[in-house]
Amino acid sequence: MKLNDFRSLLTHEVRDLLYAEKQLVKALPKMAEAASNEALREAFESHLEETKGQVSRLERVCEELGIAARGEKCEAMLGLIEEGQERVDSDGNDAVRDAALISAAQRVEHYEIAAYGSARAFAELLGLDTVVSLLQETLDEESAADEKLNSIALTVVNERALASAATS
Repeated sequence: MKLNDFRSLLTHEVRDLLYAEKQLVKALPKMAEAASNEALREAFESHLEETKGQVSRLERVCEELGIAARGEKCEAMLGLIEEGQERVDSDGNDAVRDAALISAAQRVEHYEIAAYGSARAFAELLGLDTVVSLLQETLDEESAADEKLNSIALTVVNERALASAATS
């Protein structure tokens, strides 16, 4: 795809995000199942429902842009999900696996925060107020999800990891 103007760049970003979110819809149930901590499992399950809404919101963005709502393969997200799958498949200590799952999930959140922020900035440059609003709504959700993961890591998982380390 040629990126010769901000509209084509925005289109590319939106399609990357759409592909990425659809991949997360597939990955999040596996992460929830792998989590041993109930708060972490619930966070993944909640984020799955939120992500489904984000897919719908991106489809609305595509409508606003007058483009087909199809994703473009996003190698960055595929790599992040592959790393997350390695955490899901790992054997061993539950606390360590939960901490690794949080780490993998936060990498995804940070990627999404950056990508949504860029897309929103391009939409703002183009004066696409509805698109800006839709992207900002998702950006806010992604930031909140990242904070929730931080909270879980700081309270529950760290306590379990410290207890586990003390007995090893």
